[in-house]
Amino acid sequence: MAGAIVGRMRPRHPILPRLWLMTDERMGDGLWTALARLPRGSGVIFRHYGLPLAERRALFANVANIAHRRGLVLIRAGGDRLGRGEAGAHGVRPGHGLYTRAAHSRREAVAAIRDGADALFVSPVFATRSHPGAPALGPVRLGLMIRGLGVPLIALGGMNARRAQEIRGLKLYGWAAIDAWT
Repeated sequence: MAGAIVGRMRPRHPILPRLWLMTDERMGDGLWTALARLPRGSGVIFRHYGLPLAERRALFANVANIAHRRGLVLIRAGGDRLGRGEAGAHGVRPGHGLYTRAAHSRREAVAAIRDGADALFVSPVFATRSHPGAPALGPVRLGLMIRGLGVPLIALGGMNARRAQEIRGLKLYGWAAIDAWT
């Protein structure tokens, strides 16, 4: 089929979680609540891009300790190594571990797959508070965008457990959120 990009459907890494928390500095102390609410085996994409690097590394170390104790998979976003506890990277090749990328269009998804991404965070599926006014894909456009991609796809943008059920027919690998966990 011309639309199939890659034949594999299972993750290359057995530790790829189905549920994810996307962090950032807007969460404030809600970060700790969100980490406590995540089920064991969930994933965390640590972003906090707005913090100076030293503060970002210190916060990452605290999150890494919690992730280790709670059995969470922790991935850093961006090119700066943040410390012990990284299971991979989001947005940049990590050198080792999981490599995830964001995809807001089919073109971005195909480029990420060709670059070797293990999983894609497709977004925004629904309207989201973190990107007010940004057009959401919705279930139909999302389905067209992801058709035949062949890598684990994780829905992001306005997601929660109820919305994940609404789009279960699209056979996404999992879902990610900020607000659903805070």
